[in-house]
Amino acid sequence: MQRSSLGLKLPDGMRDMLPEELAWLEEMEAKAIKICRSWAYQKIATPGLEYRACLEPDAYKDDDLYKFFDQNGRILALRAEFTTPIARMVVNRLKSPVLPLRFCYSGDVYRNKAVRYREFRQVGVELVGSGSDLADAEVIALAVEIMKALNIPDFQLNLGHNGIFSGLAAELNIKGDLRQDLEDGISRKDMVRLEAIVAQSTLPSRVKELLLAMPHLTGGEEVLTELKKWSDFQAILKAAESLQNIFKYLEEFEVKEYVALDLGILRGFSYYTGAIFEGYLPGVGIPVVEGGRYDGLYADFGVNYPATGFAMNMGVIMERQTEFRVENPEVLVYGDSQREVIKYCQKIRREGKTVEMVLEPLTDQQAQDLALRKAIGQVIKV
Repeated sequence: MQRSSLGLKLPDGMRDMLPEELAWLEEMEAKAIKICRSWAYQKIATPGLEYRACLEPDAYKDDDLYKFFDQNGRILALRAEFTTPIARMVVNRLKSPVLPLRFCYSGDVYRNKAVRYREFRQVGVELVGSGSDLADAEVIALAVEIMKALNIPDFQLNLGHNGIFSGLAAELNIKGDLRQDLEDGISRKDMVRLEAIVAQSTLPSRVKELLLAMPHLTGGEEVLTELKKWSDFQAILKAAESLQNIFKYLEEFEVKEYVALDLGILRGFSYYTGAIFEGYLPGVGIPVVEGGRYDGLYADFGVNYPATGFAMNMGVIMERQTEFRVENPEVLVYGDSQREVIKYCQKIRREGKTVEMVLEPLTDQQAQDLALRKAIGQVIKV
């Protein structure tokens, strides 16, 4: 049956990749995983489909998941990220593991929302079982080393701490719409909206000062000096000390120059609890690296493991690439006897050559023309 016009289109947010594009992506992915392995991160894989109950335990909460029913009426979903499926895997498959665990991964994720790409490749790591600031510094340093290995120029990592806002909200019992509105205003750096929300609230004046300052607290370590003006709040003191330690370790990793503080970062996934970071490229409005500490997630699966990690959006990085190259065959083989052509191709393939075999009868000139069009350097007639 002939396809309709819709049958010729891709669903919103999906894309095809030609050989040269896929070759570039796989090469970058391999480089990233190689760096991860050199830092003792072992590669793992989880399925693309999970029960929705794993990815989002609240049956009534709105989400950005692609969802399906299985034959038994249970709701399945395509993974939107790897962190939660990896937590499920660790709890199910590893009994009394030797901590910390270091895992790396690569694969596609799917998010059903109005963005340019709803399917994209991620490379990332999870460091499970350490609550130390050094663990946070390690994954940040690893993200920097991967970006350097991929020869990505002018990238910048911004470091914040989810405990500043969430801890303050817990201390002052900020809940519901007010908490959500404050989060949105701070994370979007929408000062007009934030000022209106803060002005209408009954929060203490010092808290109002801090909330209005957060989007502007960006830069180097001097930001922490500014933050400590509010250190009478326990959450602020704890976050400032953690960030100061992380910066100290980043200096030892020799990556401090790539990292700036941005205390207005508030990550989208609800499980983040501590240090959080995002990586940006010039002219790209969304982060290419997203990561942070999520000490409460494993408790949702029945074990109390602290953890940290990051994911790198290879699709966004790929958009910055202007030239793609694919490795062409080394040899084009043709001849009058298909049997002899097959035998010869198999022989030189075993010798390590990349070979394209001609499937139809060609004249000598046609074979030369074909090799020229396909950029194949050697033509052999048998």
